[in-house]
Amino acid sequence: MKCVLILVGKTTDRYLVDGVTKYLERINHYLNFEPLIISELKNAKSLTFEQQKEQEGIAILKILSPSDDVILLDEKGQSYTSEEFASWMEKKMVESTKRLVFVIGGPYGFSSKVYERATQKLSLSKMTFSHQMIRLLFVEQMYRAMTILKGEPYHHI
Repeated sequence: MKCVLILVGKTTDRYLVDGVTKYLERINHYLNFEPLIISELKNAKSLTFEQQKEQEGIAILKILSPSDDVILLDEKGQSYTSEEFASWMEKKMVESTKRLVFVIGGPYGFSSKVYERATQKLSLSKMTFSHQMIRLLFVEQMYRAMTILKGEPYHHI
């Protein structure tokens, strides 16, 4: 199974870039995991929030294949403990999901068309985090899930 993480815009804070890079390297020891970055909109300041979501949505949908299992990281999504998320990932791997695509949207969320295309929504917390911070939290949890599945000690830290 291939996992893809679609991100809208580059991660800008150095500490987040370093953390995300660290966990992406670790994840790839267990799983074929690829981040795909969609460029930020050039004229964003002249667009309404809805227009920004629509344009970002068009870019997201262009990357997706019809057979992709698309999971949106969304505050209204399903929440899991780390162990439950690891189990969920294991089921996806056993189901022979060809490509599992996680999407972290821009600061205003997703367009209605992206929501329609999604298979599921996943929430990392009831708290609100910036779309940049969620990148680090998500890749850390993905790495944690892989260590749980392998019975490695990281997840006990």
